[in-house]
Amino acid sequence: MTRYFVKALDARMVLSEMHVDSGSEAELRAQLDARGLSVLSISLAPLALGGSRSRFPLQLFCQELLALLQSGLPLVEAIDTLAEREARPAVRSTLDALLTALRNGQTFSTALQAQGSQFPELFIAMLRAAERTSDLDQALARYIAYRQQTDALRDKMVSAAIYPLTLLGVGSLVVLFLLGYVVPRFSGVFEEAGGELPWASRLLIDWGKLMSEHALPMLGGLIAAVVAIVLFIRLPSTRASLARLAWKLPGLGERLRVFQLARFYRTMAMLLRGGITVIQGMEMSRELLATALRDRLDAAMAQIREGRSLSDTLAHHGLTTNVAQRLLRVGERSGSLGDMAERVAAFHEEEIARWVDWLTRLIGPLLMLVIGTVIGLIVVLMYLPIFQLAESIQ
Repeated sequence: MTRYFVKALDARMVLSEMHVDSGSEAELRAQLDARGLSVLSISLAPLALGGSRSRFPLQLFCQELLALLQSGLPLVEAIDTLAEREARPAVRSTLDALLTALRNGQTFSTALQAQGSQFPELFIAMLRAAERTSDLDQALARYIAYRQQTDALRDKMVSAAIYPLTLLGVGSLVVLFLLGYVVPRFSGVFEEAGGELPWASRLLIDWGKLMSEHALPMLGGLIAAVVAIVLFIRLPSTRASLARLAWKLPGLGERLRVFQLARFYRTMAMLLRGGITVIQGMEMSRELLATALRDRLDAAMAQIREGRSLSDTLAHHGLTTNVAQRLLRVGERSGSLGDMAERVAAFHEEEIARWVDWLTRLIGPLLMLVIGTVIGLIVVLMYLPIFQLAESIQ
């Protein structure tokens, strides 16, 4: 994907300047024509310092904008204030484009949408619904709370993975140090001593001789292998295959389904409480689900459009748990689907957090046991010839 800087006129002949990601300029022109925009110019967007593209700090933007709106500033003055104090050129350009659009009479949601992929569709839909009821500050507060809750769950999972990964990395470095530095030096001593050695010790000594004679080529091969594995894993097809495999594993597949459903219901809760209809909310939240669950959601939406019950239809297509189905049924009866979806998400996020914590407590000792066994085995194989030589001397 390439980022382009576009100048275009809308149907009311209002100038819009935006950054848009697209596969090609022809594809971008087709997208803009479909939105009813007349393209004036398309150019490559400038890269941020260091050659990487700057992402718009949406969470910080929402928090600062909410604070200014709650202090009594109008929307245009609030964004003008944010633009004046912004030092990053890319972010300042986006804020200036929003300010220009608002001063030209565009709505806030339209101005945000004109910025392409800078702002997610969920955020734009929330503000579009808020513009009908004039509760922009409440919509911003709901989106901030939504981001904080989803980020909190993600941070828990990342934190839980840090210790096992660190343990695995340190253990691997110790094993490489033993095999690449210590064993080659022991092998030279044993070669000079001569005598019959155990088969496993002989194998270890042969490895040490190979390392000492071809250290640089083997080090280069190891680095190349690591790079190749990383690049292979980053391929979309590889990641899709690994995801399908993970979904098929007993226990893990069900946890992944619950995790995705928790994100789905968290997003649905935010949208429903923001005034978005159920079908619209489901369509906007669709991309949060895996491919298999998206197909189920499409089938469920078709039946819900026909007037069937939301809770029963989602349960029929495997898009709820027992707890979620009961809470959604209560929400349907009381007209508080948004609140019930929020409770479903909170319940399952706590469940996932407890499972991740238990898994971390289990994986840590197991990794220590495996790494300790490997290191101990290498040390024993190195000292076996020494014991054998001591016995022969006696």
